[in-house]
Amino acid sequence: MSAAVTPVTIALTGGAGMMATLLRPYLAGAGYAVRLVDLAAASDPGPNESVHVGSVTDPDFMADALNGATAVIHLGGLHREKTWAELVSTNITGTQVTLEAARQNGVERVLLASSTHAVGFHPTEAAARDSVLSPRPDTYYGVSKAAVEALGSLYADKYGMKVVSARIGTGGERPGNLRTLGSWLSPADSFRLVEATLSKLGAPGHHVVWAVSANTRGWANLDAGKRIGFEPQDDAEAFAAGVDTTARDEWADLLGGAWASDSHRVGVDNYPHLAVK
Repeated sequence: MSAAVTPVTIALTGGAGMMATLLRPYLAGAGYAVRLVDLAAASDPGPNESVHVGSVTDPDFMADALNGATAVIHLGGLHREKTWAELVSTNITGTQVTLEAARQNGVERVLLASSTHAVGFHPTEAAARDSVLSPRPDTYYGVSKAAVEALGSLYADKYGMKVVSARIGTGGERPGNLRTLGSWLSPADSFRLVEATLSKLGAPGHHVVWAVSANTRGWANLDAGKRIGFEPQDDAEAFAAGVDTTARDEWADLLGGAWASDSHRVGVDNYPHLAVK
């Protein structure tokens, strides 16, 4: 009788959030053991999932949550513009605590959620020319994501880890407007990015990649992701019939869109009515 194979254990911060919820079925289907790490308890844990309630800013909690893990998918953090103090505490310090807990536990694969807003003041056309744009944030939130990338670079270089900083376009089950027909990252492609992070390609090292699907209207140069094995397959165009494609996007020429406009105030949640986790 052959010995049972121990499943690879992945710690998923932000485990109760939208992107994690969409990702979880793919991780379960691939047989991974998943630790759902969040301030809120993730709902309906499956047989290979465990729930860990606590903050990514708590070193002791994170050291325990990552004990024995093979990889970390770090989606935990604030996903809107907030005050400087809030963003520093949750997004920057929370990422440093997560990376340090990973280092202490010998975790050598980490996927960090960065954002388009780390490069929001670049012209959209620049993203097609260059596979890795230099930081040009459009908000304090964007600054926090640029800092996330810098921390990923430090831990990859200093400690020989493979860290992937994923500049997420727009997550969600499906694209919802004209802009997201170009920026959408499908749940299945987010799983493909996890698989690329776990692969041996580009290890050790820090890799800044676009986390965007293979959209017909996409603007992103996907070469950096392909170098680590990330080959997105989905296309937002499949949902175009349900989207108003005649609507004018007056901020389409900047990657940050409206976030780079004068009306989007720094340090203020400009969309408090949108409940985004």
